[in-house]
Amino acid sequence: MMMLQDGSTQLICLTASSGVPLFTRGASKQLPFSVIGSLNGVHMFGGGQGVVLSCCETEGGGKVVWRVFQDSVMLIAVSGGGHGGAGTSKEEEFRLQRLLENVWNCMVLVLGQDELANMRNVERLKRDLRSCFRLIDQLLEERQEGILGNLTHCADSLLPPNSSVLQEAVDGFAQAADSEFCCLIVHGRIAAATEKWWRLAPQEVVLLSVLMRSLSASGSASCDYPVFLPHGSPTVAHRLLRFQLLPGADVCVLCGPTPSLHRAESGLVGRFWSPLLETLRDCLAVGERCLPASLSLRPDVLALLLINRETRRSVSCVRTSTTHLLGNPTLTSKARYWELLKLFYIFSTTRYFSQEETLCVFPEERSQRSNTEDFVLGFSHQPLQCYLVTEECKSYGLQTAQHQLFLLIPPSVPTFALRTVATQTLSDIVAATGF
Repeated sequence: MMMLQDGSTQLICLTASSGVPLFTRGASKQLPFSVIGSLNGVHMFGGGQGVVLSCCETEGGGKVVWRVFQDSVMLIAVSGGGHGGAGTSKEEEFRLQRLLENVWNCMVLVLGQDELANMRNVERLKRDLRSCFRLIDQLLEERQEGILGNLTHCADSLLPPNSSVLQEAVDGFAQAADSEFCCLIVHGRIAAATEKWWRLAPQEVVLLSVLMRSLSASGSASCDYPVFLPHGSPTVAHRLLRFQLLPGADVCVLCGPTPSLHRAESGLVGRFWSPLLETLRDCLAVGERCLPASLSLRPDVLALLLINRETRRSVSCVRTSTTHLLGNPTLTSKARYWELLKLFYIFSTTRYFSQEETLCVFPEERSQRSNTEDFVLGFSHQPLQCYLVTEECKSYGLQTAQHQLFLLIPPSVPTFALRTVATQTLSDIVAATGF
């Protein structure tokens, strides 16, 4: 497995019954067909002996993870190791398992479960799967800073200054389009959505946001795209209508046969959104901070991820401007901040904090999610706080009944003060935004 470069990940899709390759994505240098055949063969051999092979580690520090979906499709993720300092083997396994779940649900989103579960023509399926490649590549790259939903399975959100005005427009636009499912996405994050949109399965909300970012990147001003909902409607397609309101701001609606794309674009978009152009610009100005400008965070907060456990929404931001102020020259890369935030989230959720059952779309995932670190099972209580000290920063995690907060804090801040920083930050955000 050392043929993969450090930090690279390759995804392999095969038919579960015969091991026929359907596609391979990721990694500039792909694994030879003989290696792919061996990976499939060892999994099939284990299955024949009554053993489910789900994960293994290579001598070079790489990782291989297998998953079979609907007894039809096998997905294999191969990591070259050294994934940005990904830490322990368990953390890398967590990342790869999330990747396989997301890729399968992405395939269902685009093609529907029937076509994947009942393969009638493998060559035709190979051609159809090409329509998923853009989304799959986006999941593999994980390069968009500030977008953590692929990992957390919580909707990346932005808290706009005029939320009530935008909420009213979203609700009215959905009703005019004969739908109950509508959302406004700004800089790749959800700024407002209807109540029914939030009732979709968390993975569906996340993947629809991934799809919206992909469609927005294509440069088209509007589109009519068929989608299947992996949990709510895996066999019957809905129409996703998307419209660009301003560069960086898009609105979408899930609907049935009506209205037509032309009618919605010509008769509804201008009616509901033209009066709100200045409000949308104010929303765009929030940018990657995700929080209103009126909210002042402590200067010793370098980066944060806040999850609302009830709504499965999250906000996150990185504050590189504080680095020089606090005399910490070691953290100069914005991308590194985001990487450290992801790693601390994985560290906390694989060791201490509970992973929500509501995340699971498939029953077999629930049993896998319960396999937390062994020593946690010996605790008589649920850990509520944790921290980690490294040369680059100090990290602190805080869990309440409603929230999970993950912070990056400069090494210069005393360890005994981390709890105060976290509790005050959580209190300030909730008080100012009601998140």
